[in-house]
Amino acid sequence: MAAELTVHQLIAKHRPTLDQALEAIRTRAYWSPHPEHPKAYGEHGSLDMATGKAAFDALLGTRLDLGQPGTDGFVGGEVSPYGIELGVEYPHADVDVLLPAMKAGQKAWRDAGAEIRAVVCLEILKRISDRTHEFAHAVMHTSGQAFMMAFQAGGPHAQDRGLEAVAYAYVEQVRTPDTAEWTKPQGKRDPLALTKQFTPVPRGIGLVIGCNTFPTWNGYPGLFASLATGNAVLVKPHPRAVLPLALTVQVARDVLSEAGFDPNLVALTAERPGEGIAKTLATRPEIRIIDYTGSTAFGDWLEANARHAQVYTEKAGVNSVLVESAGDYKGMLANLAFSLSLYSGQMCTTPQNLLIPRDGIRTDEGPKTFDEVVADLARSVDGLLGDDARANALLGAIVNPDVKARLEAAAGLGEVALASREIANPEFPGAVVRTPVVVKLDGAKPDDEAAYMSECFGPVSFAVAVDSASDAVELLRRTIREQGAMTVGAYTTDEEVEQAVQEVCLEEAAQLSLNLVGGVYVNQTAAFSDFHGSGGNPAANAALCDGAFVANRFRVVEVRREA
Repeated sequence: MAAELTVHQLIAKHRPTLDQALEAIRTRAYWSPHPEHPKAYGEHGSLDMATGKAAFDALLGTRLDLGQPGTDGFVGGEVSPYGIELGVEYPHADVDVLLPAMKAGQKAWRDAGAEIRAVVCLEILKRISDRTHEFAHAVMHTSGQAFMMAFQAGGPHAQDRGLEAVAYAYVEQVRTPDTAEWTKPQGKRDPLALTKQFTPVPRGIGLVIGCNTFPTWNGYPGLFASLATGNAVLVKPHPRAVLPLALTVQVARDVLSEAGFDPNLVALTAERPGEGIAKTLATRPEIRIIDYTGSTAFGDWLEANARHAQVYTEKAGVNSVLVESAGDYKGMLANLAFSLSLYSGQMCTTPQNLLIPRDGIRTDEGPKTFDEVVADLARSVDGLLGDDARANALLGAIVNPDVKARLEAAAGLGEVALASREIANPEFPGAVVRTPVVVKLDGAKPDDEAAYMSECFGPVSFAVAVDSASDAVELLRRTIREQGAMTVGAYTTDEEVEQAVQEVCLEEAAQLSLNLVGGVYVNQTAAFSDFHGSGGNPAANAALCDGAFVANRFRVVEVRREA
C-alpha cells in the first residue's frame, strides 16, 4: 500500500472536507470545495488549462486498458458532436468473468467501515478534480456541451454531486452505532445482558447506466452512493459518451489499489455497436442496485423487469413555467431566454411549456397581451444569441440526430414565434449548432395537446395559451401528474396564484422556482442545497441527493452475544 494512502493519512487529509459536506447538507447553505473558475487550477498537482487540453489530446486514438479481468476485446467509435473522431478504445467485458471478480473484493471493502470508505471516495474525487480541465474536454466532446459548461457541470458540479452522495451515505451508515450494550432488568432475577454488533452490509454490485448528455453529473451520484455504502460498482456508459466515465473508473481503480483494496470494486463495461448490454446486465442476479438516467421507456422497463434490484431512475418529464404576471418583466424575459438557450435545451430541467393566459398578463411595464409576451421573449432569445461567438458558448452542439429531427419537426406543430437558425462554429466546422424554436399552441385544442403534453427533448418550447390563471394551474397539475416534471417555474405578483402553484407542486412533488430574474435559472441546481428531482412524480423515482437515495443501498446486519 502506497505510504501516502495509509488509512490514517487518508482520514487526516479528507475528514475535514467530509465534515464540511455533512454540515452543508444539514444547513443547505452554499458550499463547494471544487472551484468553478478554470484559472483556479494548475497548482498543488492539478492540471491547468493547457496541460489539461494536452492530456485530452494525448488520449485520442489510444487504447484505455484498465487491466480488468474478463476483458475479451476492445471497442470504440465515439464521434464528438463537434465533428471529430475520438478514436479511443475501451475494454469489452466477459461479464461471467468480471462480475465474480468484482464481488471478491467486497468483504474487505465492507469491513473497512463507513469512514474509510468515505475518505477513499474523497481521494478519488480529489484526483478527478485535479484533472478537471482534461475531464472537461472529455465531457465536451461526448455530450456536445460548450467548453465552459462542460468544465463546470462536468467538473466541479459533478464532483460536488458525488461528494454529496458520499456525505449522505456516511450519515445513513453511522445512524446506527457499531456496538451496543443491552441490559434488560428482570426484577429479582439477574438482568438479561447482550452485546450487540451492527454492520452495514452492501446489497451487491451496483450498475450505473450512463447518459449521453451529462455523463459525470448524472453518473457520479449513483456511483459514489453505491461505492461509499460498500458495494462494488460496474459502470456501463452510453455508447456515445464513454470517455468521461472510463477516465473516472481508471482513477477509482488506481486509488482503490493504492489504498490496499481490490481495484475490481469499480469496473467498466463498454459495448459493441448495437449490442444493447444494459438489459442483459440489469437482469443479472449479481446486480443488486441500478442507477439510470435516460428515456422514460427504458426507465420504465428497468423498474418493471429488474425487480431483484433496487432501481433508481431519472427519466423524462414535461417541465412547465406558468407566466401569470411579472414584477420585473425584462428580468423575467432575460432569465427565460437563458434557460431556453442553455446547452440547446438538452437538459432534463429545461422548460418546455410556457403557460400564458390568452388575455395577457400584468407587468411593471403595463399590460402585455399573449402575443406581445411571446414576441418579446423571442426578441430576448434573439438578442441573447445574436452574436455567434456568444451563441456557440451558450448553445454547445446538438448531441445526436434525434434532437435535430425533433427540432426540425417542431416548426410544423403550430405558429412559429421564433424560428431556429443554424450557427457556424469556426473552431469545429462539423458541429451542428441551432438556436431554439418557440411555437405557439392553444391549450384548448386537442390537436395541440398532443404536442405540449409529451416531452420534446431539445431546443423546443411551446407557448401555450390558456383561458385563465386557474386553468394554467390545473394544466400544470395534470402535466406533472401524467408526464412528470423535473422542474416547475412560475412568475406571478398575485399571492393567491403563488399559493395555488405552490400547493400543486407540494401535492404532486415537483421542485418549484418562483420569479427568477437574476443569475439563477430554473434548469440549474446546486449540490448540498437543491434537490434535483423529487422521486415523487413520473419524471424520476429518486432525488439527487437525499437520505432515500442512499439508505437502501445497504442493510444493517446484527450479531448478538451474551454479555
